[in-house]
Amino acid sequence: MGELTFFLGLQVQQKKDGIFISQDKYVDEILKKFGFIEAKTVSTPIENQKPLLKDEDGEEVNVHMYRSMIGSLMYLTSSRPDIMFAVCACARYQVNPKVSHLYAIKRIFRYLKGQPKLAIWYLKDSSFDLVAYTDSDYARASLDRKSTTGGCQFLGCRLISWQCKKQTVVANSTKSEYVAASSCCGQVLWIQNQLLDYGYNFMHTKIFIDNNSTICIIKNPVFHSKTKHIEIRHHFIRDCNEKKLIQMVKIHTDKNITDLLTKAFDVSRFQYLIASIGMLNF
Repeated sequence: MGELTFFLGLQVQQKKDGIFISQDKYVDEILKKFGFIEAKTVSTPIENQKPLLKDEDGEEVNVHMYRSMIGSLMYLTSSRPDIMFAVCACARYQVNPKVSHLYAIKRIFRYLKGQPKLAIWYLKDSSFDLVAYTDSDYARASLDRKSTTGGCQFLGCRLISWQCKKQTVVANSTKSEYVAASSCCGQVLWIQNQLLDYGYNFMHTKIFIDNNSTICIIKNPVFHSKTKHIEIRHHFIRDCNEKKLIQMVKIHTDKNITDLLTKAFDVSRFQYLIASIGMLNF
């Protein structure tokens, strides 16, 4: 059948030292579809100084066009984690979008116009250890003060999975980080089970987190009495830690690359995070 170049909407470009996974043809299609071929470019997909608000007094826009733009971008997040947080933030306003929300969506397209060939790079010669990063953006949602959960999983330096989701309840700082860690742990267990089919047994997988309180609650039973307000479904992470399926490791906040999926940043920090997760222009 020849060399693999296209699979389930993803473009595969094979090099001697690795593989690029991208959707640059799809980027060109949606830029043409929504009229952004001649648009001015921006360096980040979302503004870090102006959070999105409900804007009840703002001018309404075409709901069908807004939802169509959101749907097109959601499909693109399967290979572009750099826009995932911005797309998820804009997707929360699909019921009654305003001009300010449409402007935020257009900014994502302008960013894509400047970075159409950004792709995930899978290096051939690197370690093959399963590691994960987790983080929570505490109470940053402007509508209801809920936190955003983020997580990403790597095989060596290869990004294989990532998540971004607004939590379902309002939580204090420690609880939001605990819920994020639990969510990341669930994804790690799923990956472990998948890799068992290929003969790889990953135990004691490291999960990096920048919150000491969460690590203490997971490891030390003395603190369990302080977590009665947290839903039971999140506590399986303690059992996973006791069985040595995972290992919680403290990391400095500046080196937690999951920030890319939970917050908006300036250009320098944003570019650092993109490079850290293994995205390059091909």
